[in-house]
Amino acid sequence: MCLSIPSQVVSIDREKSTAIVDTLGVKREVGIDFIADEVKEGDYVLIHIGYAMNIIDEEYAKESIKLYQEIIEKMEDEEKQSMIEESDNCPGESGAVT
Repeated sequence: MCLSIPSQVVSIDREKSTAIVDTLGVKREVGIDFIADEVKEGDYVLIHIGYAMNIIDEEYAKESIKLYQEIIEKMEDEEKQSMIEESDNCPGESGAVT
């Protein structure tokens, strides 16, 4: 099962067509090729296999993040980190970019 946790865009590098996003406190680089012209700092995006696929509504994103945080609070530390790191990297998918 793939989980796509809403991630907030922290910075954008238009030259490389990438962005740094914050996913529940974990910062990582993702491709923005699919939404490059639209995305801006502060937007919330959903990520799949290392690429931001679409911009989502801020209210929906914050509500989803709150629910994920409630789930995470009940998990062990190792499970938490694993869930966040794999949230955009579905098991079994080839060509995943992290």
